[in-house]
Amino acid sequence: MLPGDYNPAEYSAEYKLLYLQDLVADKAYEAITEFLEKQSEYEIASLLESFPTQNRLLIWEQVPESIKGEVLAELEYDTRQPLLENISSQEISLFTQDLDAQDISEILDTVTESVRTSVMATLDEETRVQVNKLDTYDDWEVGSYMDPDIIQIRDDICLADVQDWLRENEDLLDDESQELLVVDQSQQLLGLLSLVDLIKHDQNTLVSELIDTAITINDRLDIQDAAAIFRSEDIRFAPVTNSYGELVGQLNGEDIMEIIQDDVDSTMKNLAGVSQDEELFAPILTSAKSRSVWLGINLCTALLAAAVIGQFEEVLAQVVALAILMPVVASMGGIAGSQTLTVVIRGMAMGQIGGSNRVWLLNKELWVGAINGIIWAIIMAFIAQLWFHDIEISAVIGFAIAINMTAANVSGISIPLLLKRMNIDPALSASVILTTVTDIVGFMSFLGLASVLIL
Repeated sequence: MLPGDYNPAEYSAEYKLLYLQDLVADKAYEAITEFLEKQSEYEIASLLESFPTQNRLLIWEQVPESIKGEVLAELEYDTRQPLLENISSQEISLFTQDLDAQDISEILDTVTESVRTSVMATLDEETRVQVNKLDTYDDWEVGSYMDPDIIQIRDDICLADVQDWLRENEDLLDDESQELLVVDQSQQLLGLLSLVDLIKHDQNTLVSELIDTAITINDRLDIQDAAAIFRSEDIRFAPVTNSYGELVGQLNGEDIMEIIQDDVDSTMKNLAGVSQDEELFAPILTSAKSRSVWLGINLCTALLAAAVIGQFEEVLAQVVALAILMPVVASMGGIAGSQTLTVVIRGMAMGQIGGSNRVWLLNKELWVGAINGIIWAIIMAFIAQLWFHDIEISAVIGFAIAINMTAANVSGISIPLLLKRMNIDPALSASVILTTVTDIVGFMSFLGLASVLIL
């Protein structure tokens, strides 16, 4: 049990989850409320997403009214939706009254059009314009993540004037602000002024003397491409511009981290053939449906591999040892190809692969596959010889592993590069294609060599 005066930082997320599970099981409503009052909106959102839907509703009722809006904004769409189904527009208006445009847009994305209209009518004109601007972007575009409330200063004023202005408008800066946008008299972006420079330099210094170069991000850029830029450039703040070069928003550290995290989550789910919308505690039928498409595709590729095996029915019927060893060839090729595929997709996400280095990488993986293939071919041939005492079977398994592991490494880099050229997300389909290639090459080489050397 957690003590009444405990420090939340002293307890792990798992410990808190287990404690809350006990409270929910006991239906200790007052204790749940007391516990949640000591958590941040981020922790409450994480805890809600760690429970099945029916328990979420119980916990949600105990969340303090003062932070329900912040919690809703932090939740994933599928988690947030059931919580808002039976909530009136008046209640949602209360939740959103102290939120910024980003959080309000997140929440209103979940409700019906009539509720959205009612809530929008309660917003001030500036916030309403900002929310409408955010809603023009698709979920995969940078614009949907940006803060449309731009903090900008002129380059021809001194630091003392900037500080006076910020004190007079104390609500302009939030906890994430680290830089200010600097513009000229025609409102063209010149660069950034960091808050550190604002404080440490002589207050009579002109802003123009301390401007840092700004890397701008287009508002329609795919978040995968944006995430690659953030990683390679180590960006913690970025102005967002439209196709005309006009400032439309800014990305703070929290926004950038959210883009990177969403990109990582998307890549991981795509690699596993899972829908990007599926969450851990989604209903059974929802999860089953979201995974069925790629399971069906995988079945088709498995049948293709089975058809290849069927062409060598005669040799399998005569040599039982081949049926025993055949999975080893496919497995070794599969893991070798997956290793290369993982490294390559990560490199592509980081923006590290392109131009002439693709040929170098292809040559490298060819030799890595060949070297590892030969090493493990010799080891497996030795094991097969001790097992079956047949030099021909040992030779077949050895040569097949060497061929398949080499082909797997080459496929692990060539498949994602080819898919990217075809404008297909490599993380979404490369693993399925790779599995098909390694199975077919492995079975063809193994059974083909067996037909030549044994029959």
